[in-house]
Amino acid sequence: MQFVFNLVIICTTVVLMECLSWAIHKYLFHGPLWFMHKSHHKHSKSFLEWNDVFALIFAVSSLYLMYIDRENPSLRFSVGAGITIYGLIYFVVHDWFVHQRIKPFKSKNSYLVRIRKAHKIHHKNMDKEKGRAFGLLFVNKEVLK
Repeated sequence: MQFVFNLVIICTTVVLMECLSWAIHKYLFHGPLWFMHKSHHKHSKSFLEWNDVFALIFAVSSLYLMYIDRENPSLRFSVGAGITIYGLIYFVVHDWFVHQRIKPFKSKNSYLVRIRKAHKIHHKNMDKEKGRAFGLLFVNKEVLK
């Protein structure tokens, strides 16, 4: 029963991370934290950018949650695992597939094509304001019109 509980918490955390990431991106990254996030909206030949600090913050947070609950994995461990899984999904979809920060892979999968198109719409705006398509995995069809 504990395994099922942990699995539900992990899956719920992954979904909630997408929702939380949307809000953080829209209201913090394109708000008071723009001074760091703008590195992601400018063309650069560098592999690393200031925006990557946010990934480190989430990684440290998830590792901490898993570490403090390592003796008897339960809620905190499961939340940490969910954040980690979302981070891996984010890395593969955003950094590898969309931005091709490492050896690119291509796909004609209609869902992945919509994700890439929505993200390109987001990056058309190089400024802090008037951004669109702040999410990653949930693509609003209205944005694509």
